[in-house]
Amino acid sequence: MFKSPCKRMGAGFCSLLMAVVFLPMSTSWADSPSPEDAPGEWVSLFNGKNLKGWKQINGTATYEVDNGTVLGTTVEKSPNSFLCTKKHYGNYWLEFEVKLEDDELNSGVQIRSNSTEEYRKGRVHGYQVEISTNGNAGFIYDEARRGWLSTEEARANEVARGAFKPSEWNHYRVYCNGDEIKTWINGIPVADLSDDMTAEGFIGLQVHGVKGDPHWQVRWRNIRIKELQ
Repeated sequence: MFKSPCKRMGAGFCSLLMAVVFLPMSTSWADSPSPEDAPGEWVSLFNGKNLKGWKQINGTATYEVDNGTVLGTTVEKSPNSFLCTKKHYGNYWLEFEVKLEDDELNSGVQIRSNSTEEYRKGRVHGYQVEISTNGNAGFIYDEARRGWLSTEEARANEVARGAFKPSEWNHYRVYCNGDEIKTWINGIPVADLSDDMTAEGFIGLQVHGVKGDPHWQVRWRNIRIKELQ
């Protein structure tokens, strides 16, 4: 007759077994920092009225201010387009809200990214926080460089894959400090990456290139940053 481990080994073993079963896969999240604990003030990167402090690099997608949001719209035959901060940032907390008006559109926010004539004649490249409805939202992709940095194993986390809500506003939180890059969507931990290839760069709002002329759209609002001392 089968006997459970708890019956065979006793209550003490059972308690230990339960502790192991419910041990988090990564203890790093339990020790994650909080922007509320960081000194300094939040600074808004978008004033809700115009695109002061931003410039477009690559592509011909359109960016405009619409009802207090940055509205990006795809344009036929355009490669990936990026609306980028003129200022570069290194270590910081970044928060923003984003909404895909069309679920088919893939988008992202560049962090610590760059554009130089020496690298593919100005091609925007660097870390990107994914925005999509396919389950990869919040994970880290290296735009025009190495591809996915969040591993397949990391991107198999079903809780993280369900954090992004289609057709709704989604709150993103991004932490960059040294070689640490962490992300949250709607309060749910998503990416936890260690990578030291690029220490600083601009922040960029991506409108992905698409086939045809669907005029798909993505919106951002409440974009703010707290630089770390």
